[in-house]
Amino acid sequence: MITSPVTTQDHACAALNLVDAGVVVLDAEHRILLWNRWMVTHSGRSSARVREQDLFEVFPELRGSRVEAALLAALNEGAARNLPSTPGNAPFPLREAGSFDGARIEQAIAVTPFKDGKANLCMIEIRDVSGIVDRERHLLAHAESLRARSYVDGLTSIHNRRYFDMSLERELRRVQRHGGELSLLLMDIDSFKAYNDHFGHQQGDACLITVAQALASMMKRPADVAARYGGEEFAAILPDTSAAQAFCHANAIREHVAALALPHAPAAARDRVTLSIGVATFGKGRTIDAAALIAAADKALYAAKRGGRNCVVVESDMPD
Repeated sequence: MITSPVTTQDHACAALNLVDAGVVVLDAEHRILLWNRWMVTHSGRSSARVREQDLFEVFPELRGSRVEAALLAALNEGAARNLPSTPGNAPFPLREAGSFDGARIEQAIAVTPFKDGKANLCMIEIRDVSGIVDRERHLLAHAESLRARSYVDGLTSIHNRRYFDMSLERELRRVQRHGGELSLLLMDIDSFKAYNDHFGHQQGDACLITVAQALASMMKRPADVAARYGGEEFAAILPDTSAAQAFCHANAIREHVAALALPHAPAAARDRVTLSIGVATFGKGRTIDAAALIAAADKALYAAKRGGRNCVVVESDMPD
């Protein structure tokens, strides 16, 4: 029996069938010369079925894509291109082996020109990077979750002091650039030490959570910020809010908390939990920093405490 000798080309094809990636070789007319086993298992198309066919007839959706641009650059200009994976944009309709109706695998694609004698050819290498992309998505989601948690008060689940400081600086810069007004509310639970001494710290924490959630529910606009300022103190940043509007809003918050009718300690001035609130407003034409605005609101809060608690005071003596 006479057998045909095994050629170098046969060895090359056998080796390419072992590669854990898709390998496609095209001629200058985009006809498929080689289609390795990986491509068969991930596309559902045999090499005999696609051989000598135009790649863009096999996969019409590649026309106008970044793959077509890379192929033209390779065949016409001799330029190699790497096409990294883009989430949600897998050019080739390739899926897990044996799954022809599932999601496309994420793909990293390399397009490399080469010559066979005088013929211009091009090799496309397609790697499945789905696992890498999934890990990157998980890491990004985890990082975003950690970042978000870093801005949340661990007890009350509203924004914390760190987020408050960042937001106040941002809003002050915005007002200084574009004009308008910015109001700050500082709030303190009246006689909270008496509450803790009478009911205990566990019940005190429950009171803080209830008041914090009540405050957060009164922030009606996306830019409004409610935060735990520290201890039993809370703060609210109200962009585009005048002093008169801030007073009305603060009074509504005060009434809302009083309406919760949380029983207070016998030693407290009132029989239910209430808030004292100080208001300061920054307007156009003034130069003020965050520290000065906080100091003004704190001064108003102190005045509300001295005035009998469960009231709102607006600081009128703002620095220029």
